[in-house]
Amino acid sequence: MQNFSFKRHTDFSFGKDVENESGKYLKKYGAKKVLIHYGTGSVVKSNLLSRVKESLKKEGVDYVLLGGAVPNPVDSLVYEGIELSRKENVDFILAVGGGSAIDSAKAIAVGIPYDGDFWDLFDRKAQVNSAIPIATVLTIPAAGSEASASSVITKMEETPLKRGLTTEHMIPVFSLMNPELNYTLSAYQTACGVVDMMSHIFERYFTQTKGVDLTDRLCEATLTSIIKYAPIAIKEPENYEARANLTWAGTVAHDGTLGVGREEDWGTHLLEHELSAMYNVAHGAGLAVMFPAWMKYVYEEDIDRFVRFATNVWDIEHKGDKKETALAGINATKSFFKLIGMPINFEELGAKKEDISALVSILKINTGGNFSSFKKLNMEDAKKIYEIATE
Repeated sequence: MQNFSFKRHTDFSFGKDVENESGKYLKKYGAKKVLIHYGTGSVVKSNLLSRVKESLKKEGVDYVLLGGAVPNPVDSLVYEGIELSRKENVDFILAVGGGSAIDSAKAIAVGIPYDGDFWDLFDRKAQVNSAIPIATVLTIPAAGSEASASSVITKMEETPLKRGLTTEHMIPVFSLMNPELNYTLSAYQTACGVVDMMSHIFERYFTQTKGVDLTDRLCEATLTSIIKYAPIAIKEPENYEARANLTWAGTVAHDGTLGVGREEDWGTHLLEHELSAMYNVAHGAGLAVMFPAWMKYVYEEDIDRFVRFATNVWDIEHKGDKKETALAGINATKSFFKLIGMPINFEELGAKKEDISALVSILKINTGGNFSSFKKLNMEDAKKIYEIATE
């Protein structure tokens, strides 16, 4: 196990009706004027936004609104949010929604005090030194943004660039999490979220760091819980037990707990970012295609870890043939994604084999030509993984 420093920053309130405490929490943490950032769909239709606004009014907390958050959040909305927040002297941001609203809220939060183009921070031309505090009312368990230090934004140019930024300045001060808010999610949205949270665990679980049995077991326990409750939530959308377990699993998957003391990978996320940037597909759907392909390409780098994955996560009996057992675990992953309604190859995702060269070219710009840690990868490796994903 590696040395590590780990600190939890977020104050969580979990359960029924906690969204009605938005004003109380904002007042507790000293908010005077809040930017409420949200999407345009169920947050409005379900009257969640109205309840949040009423909660703020009750506590005497002033606010301004910025809707329009979209999947694969884009730079234009971030620029709009920064301009509005500066004009209105906003001192706190409340994101109401899923990972997309939270990620763009985080980018706005670091952009407000920065004297320059916020994209400099995502482009690694400048460092984050401060941010407006943010909080969340979570409606979609998936990205883990309600607890993480990360944000991913797409810069819309002739060739879209999708970049991630990680800094503790973006960790939410508090997050309100009511599993009932997930009842209106479609089966597809639920499944995308499930793949997203599983992928956050995979990026930590598949490591070359030795002596991390405790966090290995925590990863496996979280994965098996997700695998248990995902089909139930899809079949019974208003099953509170299933929604509650998935909601908390999404947080645990990406709040840093499962990565302490170990080297993390994140290569598959980089591969997927190019898919969602080029085709504007759901992040979880892209990960459902890319993770089994990545696994198939790298499993022999540490076959014992993939055998453990097969036996401990998928309950596959190991009969002595490591390769057979490891591949059975990979196939079980792919089959599960298909079971919950996810695409499992380029064709089902809407991606094209002839675009692989373009995907690799943009990936090279974003990575410098080398990436990943479980197995060191270059652009030729990336091309081969994309090709596996077409099968």
